[in-house]
Amino acid sequence: MYTKDGENYFILDAHVALWDARPENQLNVHGKQFIDCFYDYHRNLSPESEVWPYEDYLYQGGDRLMKDLFEDGYVDHAIFQPAYLGEFYKNGFGQTDEASALTKAHPDKLTYNHSFDPRNGEAGLDQLRADAERFDLQGVKLYTAEWHGDSRGYKLSDAWAYRYFELCQELGIKNIHVHKGPTIRPLDRDAFDVSDVDHAATDFTDLNFVVEHCGLPRLEDFCWIATQEPNVYAGLAVAIPFMHTRPRYFAQIIGELIYWLGEDRIFYSSDYALWTPKWLVEMFVDFQIPADMTEYGQLTVDQKKKILGLNAAKLYDIPVPAELQLPDADETKTGPREPESADLASV
Repeated sequence: MYTKDGENYFILDAHVALWDARPENQLNVHGKQFIDCFYDYHRNLSPESEVWPYEDYLYQGGDRLMKDLFEDGYVDHAIFQPAYLGEFYKNGFGQTDEASALTKAHPDKLTYNHSFDPRNGEAGLDQLRADAERFDLQGVKLYTAEWHGDSRGYKLSDAWAYRYFELCQELGIKNIHVHKGPTIRPLDRDAFDVSDVDHAATDFTDLNFVVEHCGLPRLEDFCWIATQEPNVYAGLAVAIPFMHTRPRYFAQIIGELIYWLGEDRIFYSSDYALWTPKWLVEMFVDFQIPADMTEYGQLTVDQKKKILGLNAAKLYDIPVPAELQLPDADETKTGPREPESADLASV
C-alpha cells in the first residue's frame, strides 16, 4: 500500500517478470541484442538514481524481485507476464520454474500467467491444457512478434490462434495479455501491429484482451479499436516511465486513454525489471496533466486509485481491503464525451 496526503492506494503491478539473459543462457547474438535493447529502454527512461548496473540487469532473481516490489515498491500484488523467446535463449528468457515457484510460495502476493504460441499446433494445445492445470492459469501473455523457426510473427486473427482462444474459453483462461508496443531488437516492428486485436476481441467477447504498452507507437489506432471493444484494456508498461523523460507525452497518452477507454480499463504496470515500481508509483500519484493541455481533464485521486490497482484487481478477482476500495459506481462510459450543452450538440 502507498500513502500520500492522507490517501491510501492499493497497488497491483499488472506486468512483472523474472528473466535470465546472462551470456551462458544466450543462444545466439539475438539474445544479446534483445537484452541490450531492454537495457537501453531502462537507462534512457529511468532517473539516474534508478539505473542498474548492466550485469545486475541480466538476471535479477526472486529474492531481489520480492524486495524491489513488496518491501521497497509499495506493491500489494503483482502478475507475472513472461516472454519465452526460445529462438534467442537456451532455457528461455522468462524463468518459468523460478517464477511459478515464487508464486506458489507467495500466493497472496503473486499471480503467475504463462504463455502459448499458436504455431505449435496440436502439440501446443495439449501443452496449454497441461499448463492450465499445473499453474491454475487465469491469464496468458502472448508475444506476436516472437520468432518460431522461419516465422517472424503471427496474428491474433490467425486460424490457429482462434483454436487456442477457444481452448482458453474451455479452460476458464479469461485474460489474454498481448505485447503490442515498441519493438525490441531484433523483433519486427510490424509484427506488433494492433489491428488483429480488433478481430479477436470481436469474435471472443467473453475473453479480456489486455494490450500491453497500449499499442505504442500506435496509440491512436489502439484507442479507436478499444473504444468500440469493451473487452479491450490498456496496460501502461513502457508508457508510464515517460512521466520522467517526456511528461507532456505521457500526459497525452493517459489523457487519450481516459478519453477513449474510460478510467476503468487502464492498468498500472512497472514492467519489472525494466523499471522498478517505487519511483513509478510515487511519480504517478504526484503526476498531473499540464493545465495548458486543455483537451484533457485533470487526473483525480479516484482515477489514480483505479489505474494503480483497483482495475486489475477486479479483472483477476484479487481481494482488496475494504478501506482501500472505492464506492460502487456504474462502469465508466467509454467513447467520445457528450457535448456539454444542447447548443453544442447542434453545432
